[in-house]
Parts: sequence; C-alpha cells; structure tokens
Amino acid sequence: MSNSFKTFLKHTAKDFHNQSVNPPIVRASTIIFKSMQDIRKTQDKAKKNPTGGHFDYGRQGTSTTHILQQILSKLEESYFTFLTPTGFGAVFLAIFSVTRPGDEIIAADPVYSPTRLLTQDFLKEFNIKTTFYDPHDLKTLEKAITKKTKLIFVENPGSNTFDFQDLGKIVSIAKKHKILTAIDNTWGTPYFLKPIKLGFDMAIVSATKYYSGHSDVMGGSLAVNKKVFPKVKATERLTGLRLGPDDAYLITRGLRTLDVRLDRHRENAKKVAEFLSKFKNIKLLYPYKKDSYNFRMWKKYYSGASGLMGLRIKAKSEKAVIKFVNNLKLFGHGYSWGGFESLALHQNVREQGNRSYLKLAKNEYIVRLHIGLEDPEDLIADIKQSMKHLK
Repeated sequence: MSNSFKTFLKHTAKDFHNQSVNPPIVRASTIIFKSMQDIRKTQDKAKKNPTGGHFDYGRQGTSTTHILQQILSKLEESYFTFLTPTGFGAVFLAIFSVTRPGDEIIAADPVYSPTRLLTQDFLKEFNIKTTFYDPHDLKTLEKAITKKTKLIFVENPGSNTFDFQDLGKIVSIAKKHKILTAIDNTWGTPYFLKPIKLGFDMAIVSATKYYSGHSDVMGGSLAVNKKVFPKVKATERLTGLRLGPDDAYLITRGLRTLDVRLDRHRENAKKVAEFLSKFKNIKLLYPYKKDSYNFRMWKKYYSGASGLMGLRIKAKSEKAVIKFVNNLKLFGHGYSWGGFESLALHQNVREQGNRSYLKLAKNEYIVRLHIGLEDPEDLIADIKQSMKHLK
C-alpha cells in the first residue's frame, strides 16, 4: 500500500465508469459471453492469472466480490483473500484445504467453541486428530507435534478468556517442523495485526464483526500466502463456499470507516477497562495491566486493541451474574459483536467449549462485553448501576 491504511480505505475501489463513489452490486449466476471463443479466452486468462477476477460462472464471483478481495488482500498484505458466507466458513475452508484423513492438527485450547467442535469431534469421523495446547505454555504445543502434524491453528486472543500468545514463537516452531499455520484474527483485524506479514500461512477474519460494523451482514475472509493458495483455491471451487455480491457490497461499504470505528472502540474500551480494573471481585481479561504476560504479548505484536473484552467475576452465584448482565440497560444481549452497539453475555460451559487448560475457581464466572460506540461515560454509569447485583 503506497498510502496509509486510513487513506487507502477512503480512496480505493472508486467506480469512475458509473461515476459512483462505491462500486455497483453485480449479481449473476450466468456470466454471458458473445461467443464460445470468448468463454475459452476468459478460462485461459483465469488459468494464467488465478487471482485476476476472470469468471465464467457466477459461483466464482462477480466484480463486486473481486473488488472486496482486492481491498482485503492489500490490507492483509497477503497473496490473495477468499470470501466465505460466514466467518466460520473461513475457518472451515482453511482447515479442509490443507488436512486429509490421517493428518493431525494442533489447536489453541481457547479457540471459538464451534471451531473446537469442528476439530475435536467432526474431523474425528474423517480420521483427523486434534490436540489442544496451552496458550501460555508453548511447550505443550511442541510436545504435541508428530510426523503427522499438518496444521497449527491459533486463535489470538483466545475466545472469551482473551489469552494472548507469543505468535512469533509459534510461527518459528511451525517453520522448524514444516507445519502450516492458520490464525483467527477477528479480534484485531489487519488494522491492528497482519498475520501473513508475521509469517502465518492463513489469516481468518469474521467479516460479520468489525468489517461490516453494523450487525446486519454475515461473511468471512481467509487471507493466504502464495504457498497455500492453490490448495485453498481448489477447495473453495469444489465446495462452493462463496460470499454473495450484496453482502460483499455492504462489507466494502463498512470497511470505509473501519479505522475510525476501531479507534473509537479502542478508546471506549480503554476507559471502561480502567473503571472495571478497580474492583477486587473482577479480573479483567483485556490487555491493560502492564506487568502481565497478556499485556506483553499484546504489545509485542499489536498496534492497538479492539472493543471486545472478558470479565472473570467472583460472585455469590451464577444467578447474581445473570442478574448483573440482565440489568445492563445500554448493553444488548445477543451473539456476535463488532457492531456499533455494546453487548453483554454470560458465557456458560457451552460457550467456553470443553477446555483442557481453563480452570475457574468456585463461584467464578465469565462475562463477555463488547464495548460499542456510545458515550463511554454512559456505559460506565450503566455498569456501575448494575454492579449492585454482584454484592
């Protein structure tokens, strides 16, 4: 990118043909040609330049999806970026592209619970074994490596518990043993972390979250390096995992303000974190405490922090924690995050997944907060009034 991230987002993908600030939505199942010769020419171009946006059928995309792929590839500094109908679709595409029966995967213990179900249970039926490692003890990762290990799957920070890992060390371990790597980078996005540049083979972002920013779109992106591109391309083509043009348009539009929104999410989250850090019954799961391992690992690799955080709360009962969540007036209660609005969820065992290394003390519970774009003082006042239920 010749211009800064912020400037690039505002000036990319202009449509001077139609004199439109944003590119048009092109919907197509059939891509029509004037002759069979034109079809063959397009197919030949696609073989010579598989990232060039040459389509002979609508399942492969249209100019609308291709423009978004170009934007994201520049933001990620990747060879190419694939688009999927959901964020989890990108997780699925990454894993299924590079693993086969008899292979083994090593995954971070605090991965997103559907990712855990996919790797731990579903893939078992395909004779693909998954072992989980402690994000704060990478010796557990190294010990799990065998000759069959094909992929190390990282989620950073860890889902719900927000464990930050030594990403550079993970990449070094993987390269030493010639193992592929994938990372779920939804929390940071390439605005705060560029995994491909760091050495990861694949980087996943749920476009449903911050890319869209308005809680009305589903989508995922999978940025890849040149090494794994052919495998992912072949898998994507066969499975038909493809984002539709309408969602691609909305995500492209949302990206125009990604930097502005993330900067505000970060500022608001920092203020809320400072308030919450004063309470002895709350352990804040967010990179704010400078003498902590999590803070050091965050600072080492990230240029900023987003608006999602966890609270490890000591309370008299689970009911008290649920009352605390229910009595928040400015926080919605619903899944997903990354939109303009604040959200709060009590994370029960189902949301945590069957973890090997998470140990909660008696009467200790986890609440996830997404800090939105509201006035942070209003959010703090709302949390304050609801904390009476935790006493």
